[in-house]
Amino acid sequence: GLAALDLAGGRFSVQQFHGDEALLGELQRLNPAELIINEATTLPATVDSRSGLRRQSPWLFDSDTARRQLNEQFGTRDLAGFGCEHMDIAIGAAGGLLQYVNNTQRTALPHLRTLRVEERVDSLILDAATRRNLELEEASSGNRQHTLAGVLDCTATAMGGRMLRRWMHRPLRNHALLQERHQCIAALLDADLQQDLHTLLRDISDIERILTRIALKSARPRDLAGLRDSLEQLPAIQQKLATLKDDPLLTTLSSRISQHPQTHALLARAIKQEPPLLIRDGGVLANGYHEKLDELRNLSEHGDQILLDMEQQERERSGITTLKISYNRVHGYYIEVSRLQADRVPDNYQRRQTLKAVERYITPELKAHEDKVLSARERALALEKSLYSELLNTLCEQLQPLRDTAEAIAELDVLTNFAERSQALKLVCPEMSEQTGICLLY
Repeated sequence: GLAALDLAGGRFSVQQFHGDEALLGELQRLNPAELIINEATTLPATVDSRSGLRRQSPWLFDSDTARRQLNEQFGTRDLAGFGCEHMDIAIGAAGGLLQYVNNTQRTALPHLRTLRVEERVDSLILDAATRRNLELEEASSGNRQHTLAGVLDCTATAMGGRMLRRWMHRPLRNHALLQERHQCIAALLDADLQQDLHTLLRDISDIERILTRIALKSARPRDLAGLRDSLEQLPAIQQKLATLKDDPLLTTLSSRISQHPQTHALLARAIKQEPPLLIRDGGVLANGYHEKLDELRNLSEHGDQILLDMEQQERERSGITTLKISYNRVHGYYIEVSRLQADRVPDNYQRRQTLKAVERYITPELKAHEDKVLSARERALALEKSLYSELLNTLCEQLQPLRDTAEAIAELDVLTNFAERSQALKLVCPEMSEQTGICLLY
């Protein structure tokens, strides 16, 4: 039983198979950063020597416990809807993997909402040696440009690039789906839309990774700005696809992409056009998003003008033209007067500090302003952090439809890329046959 999890992309899959050769082939395809195994299981020597190997106690892979954990994660009563209810060994692997991730991440994983079953009969079986010899991503020369991925990957988005590699490492045997993709590529070429779509897709951020960071509450302000700008491109993409209503696959992709106007409007209203990198210093949420935040910011940002007005007023009242109001972190705000004119200060001045050439004073009015300004800055930052957290919680409610959009965009990117590559490389659409063999016509 094998379970695989791409935590950043939110893809969770399971499968069962027989034999060490099948296992080694799948590990070659997945190339995991970490490999979690039951310490009681005997595995081939090549697996035991892999980097990132983590041996875990057998109880972690108990199938009954795993079912409960998976149902709790997905909010389901059983796993029949995922098509894996009968796959006890794979379920045990999935439960062990989920428990390991929960232990290491120490946070909820709301973006994991489904489990995919991968059947080996659905794809061509490539063993590890075959994958190496085909030079799918790594060439014997070490030059990645001279690989299948190097030739075929001109995708516009990071999501599309990852999907292209998943397709490449798991070639389909489903002729109906392959022919549907071929028809889609032909439709794009006939309408000459591949370049226009590629240009629009280049402005799409890595939505998959952004949604994962939102789910884990680790999304940075520029992640949300990237999501906002990506959603802004969706109407134009759908407008292009609307001209190809006769193609069933493109029609399906268009409906899955959707437009998410409410989410886009929320992000456009909430996030500044070019926010800072981190939330910790504030200045992320746009003016007009929250009335109380605007008030605190106004008080904090315009406090200097109030001080200038106060300084001019005190100069006129005391007759001391060199009087000035300053600030430091140790003493806060203070009125500074030269010692030669110290006898001219008003009676309500309270001495705060004596230096060699100057005297520093405070007044009740200045102290009140200091408390108001400094607390305004702190309160504004605390409120902004709280509002940012609330914004992430609101976006979490839209994770599943946004994730479906991201997947559809990735698929459209790959198909658009194939259309461009077929034109540039003069590739010919194959005719699929149920018979064994390949026939090349010149």
